[in-house]
Amino acid sequence: MTINVEKITCAYSGKSVFEELTFTVQPSEMFIIIGPNGSGKTTLVKVLAGLLPISSGEIGLFGRPFRQYKRKALAQLIAYVSQSIADDSPFTVSEIVLMGRSPYLGILGVEGEADLALARQAIEYAGLTHLADRPVSRLSGGERQRAQIARAICQHPKLILLDEPTAALDMAHQVRMMEILADLRAERETTVVMVSHDINLAAMYADRLLLLVDGRIAACGPPEAVINTQVLSKAYGCPLRVDTSPVGPWPRVSLIPDRQPSTETG
Repeated sequence: MTINVEKITCAYSGKSVFEELTFTVQPSEMFIIIGPNGSGKTTLVKVLAGLLPISSGEIGLFGRPFRQYKRKALAQLIAYVSQSIADDSPFTVSEIVLMGRSPYLGILGVEGEADLALARQAIEYAGLTHLADRPVSRLSGGERQRAQIARAICQHPKLILLDEPTAALDMAHQVRMMEILADLRAERETTVVMVSHDINLAAMYADRLLLLVDGRIAACGPPEAVINTQVLSKAYGCPLRVDTSPVGPWPRVSLIPDRQPSTETG
């Protein structure tokens, strides 16, 4: 399996963020983490990326204990995409994307023609060719996020970890982003683990969902098992309705507002 998490606990300043989480992620799986704000989703993805330590437990990566990997080996296996790039970054899109080749460069850190070609392909894949020479500081939030995705593609990882990659995107680019990730799974057998606040989007693309609530796993399984009225109403503390999407065989969540719709007509 790609990831094997056994009873991991993470705490800051003596306060637990999550406790004794146990789950697995299979090869080439689209594994999406959902849950209310403050449930520990971002912390969990950072732990899986090796950016934060755990207090106890064990993480296995591709059949080996995580702690046995050196940083360069991890960088060749894992690409991490954060929520955003700093809007004052001095680098161009091409330079950001080329950073994905860093784990493979020699001591001088000079990119070769093959690295440049991979960067161009990744930029085209993410639909950023027309922005390749533009400084990141002059991009929209959604364009900066796509530049991060292109960098991850250029890195050629076996595992991509993403923290809310569609949050800054409009609806059209949200779907495009998810299609890019789905294509990576199909073409490169890349495993994708991501955090999402958009439950309906997650339901359309995930093989499995992990619902995290107050630092504990409330549910884990295929979308139809996790996305049901009882489980989600309890997790999010609000009334909602789950039915079937009109565009495919996926569960769909609709919030139930307190106010009644107006019956007035023009």
